[in-house]
Amino acid sequence: MSGTAAIVTDLTRACWDAVAPGTTPPAVETTGRGSLPSVFAVTELATASIATAATAAARLVDPTTPPTVTVDRELASEWFRLSIRPVGWSLPPVWDPIAGDYRARDGWIRLHTNAPHHRDAALAVLRVAADRDAVTAAVATWVADDLEAAVVGAGGCAAAMRDIDAWRAHPQGSAIATEPLITWTVGTRPDASTESTAAHPDPGRPLDGIRVLDLTRVLAGPVATRFLAGLGATVLRIDPPDWEEPAVVPEVTLGKRCAGLDLHDAEDLATFRALLRDADVIVHGYRPDALARLGLGAAARQELRPGLVDVSLDAYGWTGPWAGRRGFDSLVQMSSGIAAAGMSAAAAAHPVPLPAQALDHATGYLLAAAAIRGLDARRAGIGPTVARLSLARTAALLIDTPAPSDTVPITGAPRLADPVETTTWGPARRLAPPFAIEGAHAQWDLPATALRTRPPRWE
Repeated sequence: MSGTAAIVTDLTRACWDAVAPGTTPPAVETTGRGSLPSVFAVTELATASIATAATAAARLVDPTTPPTVTVDRELASEWFRLSIRPVGWSLPPVWDPIAGDYRARDGWIRLHTNAPHHRDAALAVLRVAADRDAVTAAVATWVADDLEAAVVGAGGCAAAMRDIDAWRAHPQGSAIATEPLITWTVGTRPDASTESTAAHPDPGRPLDGIRVLDLTRVLAGPVATRFLAGLGATVLRIDPPDWEEPAVVPEVTLGKRCAGLDLHDAEDLATFRALLRDADVIVHGYRPDALARLGLGAAARQELRPGLVDVSLDAYGWTGPWAGRRGFDSLVQMSSGIAAAGMSAAAAAHPVPLPAQALDHATGYLLAAAAIRGLDARRAGIGPTVARLSLARTAALLIDTPAPSDTVPITGAPRLADPVETTTWGPARRLAPPFAIEGAHAQWDLPATALRTRPPRWE
């Protein structure tokens, strides 16, 4: 077992080596002592991933002598849980009533049913109505692996609980073990015309003038683009007409313009293509072939916008039999052995997840760091840059990291930022930023807003 400071250093080095291979690991100052309660190094992962994103931004300001980066480990932990504090109103429930862990004939399985079509798929396989008692009884008749396969095959989302050894022996776990934390593809030098208007950024707002097209949902991708918005980027989030995530939107739309387009409609697709032509970065979390089916595969995106920094994520990795499988943080925790390890350590009668959706958040900050490094490479005449990350690979990093032996609980209320945020749903307070870059400041100019509240255009 190692101390928290050493683990933060090791994790930050591993993250930075993935973001900027062959460069000197960052020297980051940390403050605070508290940790989230977990058998895994969750607070250390939070601190390291945020430090990595902030260091990438600092080196964008000055690659020779980057300004000092400081991360507050307690605030980092809290941002991994929830950054918003509603005033006089409440967030909706995080989980659909059917979502959760169920005991199958031979173990546990998690059903993820927050999206209506995912719930419908699970209920269709189980042949029951949307009643938790009925679902519990039906799941109990299934072998967990068989039900997982049936739900996924029907277009739903589910994960049988495996322990760490079983995951490592699984074909997908084996594939993940061979993938880098970030997979990079770097092309030839772009034309001068691909440069953005922010070739010499304001040190105080290092991403000022950068346009980011956000095609992500729920958590990891939106965390990435929220970070970019906080350092000055113009972030335009695009959602389809029928997508909602009410419990998450107030948390992750901070600083963004939120528009709607139906990319299966010819006119809306043309609008999207026009937006892409003027973007500097695209962050997307669609299944790997989704954009290609619309005529917007990786090569087409570069043709539309030469030099585009193209950053994407998926749940279970980019190789192996589950490449492209639908998934979410809570499902990857079940598949990879994290929930089983928590259950064992707590001597609990049910799966025990992490105290935060740490795979989502950590991957989000690494996505942001990859986007910034892509911009840095483009300004150096290198590109175009494509980066791919996955929740499962981030899980492997966490699993392989020893838990610290010298943790203490987080005590006291976290610091809040000023002023009060006027969101779509009412006033709110936001946690103070978990990082500081000397000479720069994180500031979100737009409050959190509902989806599809802005026109689909750069403003």
